[in-house]
Formats: sequence, structure tokens, C-alpha cells
Amino acid sequence: MEKAYKTMLSAGVGSIALGIIMIVTGITTGIITVINGVRLLKRKNEITF
Repeated sequence: MEKAYKTMLSAGVGSIALGIIMIVTGITTGIITVINGVRLLKRKNEITF
């Protein structure tokens, strides 16, 4: 019984850690994408012919 509890505990902790990493990665990627979009919009007059 104790072995199953320890396995479930480590799986739960691992899932929470992975979820936090995924959230941080998603937010970071979104911010970088927005910044690049703003840069493109600011320079669109230079890009168009």
C-alpha cells in the first residue's frame, strides 16, 4: 500500500511540475510572438514596395 502511495505522490508532483513548465513556456512564447508582431507592424512601411 505504501509503495502505491509513493508512486502516486511522485507522479502527481511530476505532473504539477510539468504543468507549470508548460504554462511558463506558453506565456513566454506568446510574449515573444506579440513583440515580433509589433516590430513587423512598425516596420511595414519599410518592407512594402
